[in-house]
Formats: sequence, structure tokens, C-alpha cells
Amino acid sequence: MKRAIFPGSFDPITLGHYDIITRGLTLFDELIIAIGINAEKKYMFSVEERKHFIEEAFREIPKIKVMTYEGLTVDFCKKINAGFILRGLRNPADFEFEKAIAHTNRKLSEIETVFLLTSSGKSYISSSIVRDVIRNGGDYTGLVPETVRVKK
Repeated sequence: MKRAIFPGSFDPITLGHYDIITRGLTLFDELIIAIGINAEKKYMFSVEERKHFIEEAFREIPKIKVMTYEGLTVDFCKKINAGFILRGLRNPADFEFEKAIAHTNRKLSEIETVFLLTSSGKSYISSSIVRDVIRNGGDYTGLVPETVRVKK
């Protein structure tokens, strides 16, 4: 079985994430959306809210599971027997950042990182932009799945 994780904070999940997840489904038998928990970070949405947004968005797709984890992503992969990490790339800066992480992960384990380019119509969307729009009372509904349409 080809099992991959798609790690992130998903604060909140965006249509860019959604794009990578749905396209990643064609590559793997199982895709685990792995919500990383970092005690040092301040989140807009609780881990329970983030998990709920994602579970609801993909409730009809049995190949997707949603889990939370702390610590190194490669350790989580080993724990759940995932051989792949799926990552989305929006721009050249993402590539440089993600390449360094992928090389480090490969040095620490045998886990492969698979990169997908975000669809051009969604490449500008990031969780930080969505949070900024929400904080400032803007219309963020065209940036996130329907399950996130809850004002904070």
C-alpha cells in the first residue's frame, strides 16, 4: 500500500491545500492529512476546529484520514508506516524551502517527498493570507472549502 502524509498546520485549510490533496489522491492508496501541533505557535483556529474543517471537507472520501502529530514529521511517518510525504509548491521560494526540508528528511529516513505544483488559479492562496482577510473582516469564502466558512 502506498501511504502518504500531507503535513501542515492547516490554520485554516485553503483551496490550495484542497487542490493538492485531491490531486494527490490519484498517486496514493491512502492519504493522511497530518495536522502538526507546535506548542510555540499561536493558531487562529483550535486543532479541533482545523481537524473538523478537514474531516468534513473530505468525509465522502475513504482514502483520506485526518490525524494530528507532534515532533518530527519523519518520526510520524515511521510510526504510521507512511513511505511518502506530499507537499505543494506555489512558487520558487516554496521550492527552495521545501527542497531543504526534503533533503533533511531523506537524510534522516528512507521517506520520499513528492511535490505537486499548485494549480495556477490557486497558487496565490496561503493560510496566512486567509487569516489576514478573516481578521480584517474581508470575504474569504472564495479562498477556503465550504467547511471553513465560519467567521472567527
